Amino acid sequence: MRVVLQRVSEASVTINHRVNAVIEKGLVILLGIEDEDSEEDIEWLCNKIIKMRIFNDEDDVMNLSLLDIQGDAIVVSQFTLHASTKKGNRPSYIKAAKPEFAIPLYERFIKVLEEKLDKRIGTGEFGADMKVALINDGPVTILMDSKNKS
Repeated sequence: MRVVLQRVSEASVTINHRVNAVIEKGLVILLGIEDEDSEEDIEWLCNKIIKMRIFNDEDDVMNLSLLDIQGDAIVVSQFTLHASTKKGNRPSYIKAAKPEFAIPLYERFIKVLEEKLDKRIGTGEFGADMKVALINDGPVTILMDSKNKS
């Protein structure tokens, strides 16, 4: 499971000209799922995400977590995070999980994150053509892969 975390001062997801989610200070979480992913990957990532100290404290030092600031989050499915660009110029998405496997994990990831944050989080819609708008604060962008925990 791969995520791209983007610290934002505001963000939204629009689907078919309808705003699906809007947040202020928090994280946009782009989530890529592959066939080897499991509940263990979800738990590890969610725990890391909520405790990642990437928000500024009163001394302007990145020392606070999403939990500390009681920030918001939007989770957007993004199979392209598993793109292979090794051969040619057209990315291969063979490692990305098929919807019948990925959708339940995507939904479980959202549920676990909501439980850990004790709040509702915004979402995209799996497989939809989405427009994600955000103001990346910092900019701060973090890449994480549950198969590479170093």
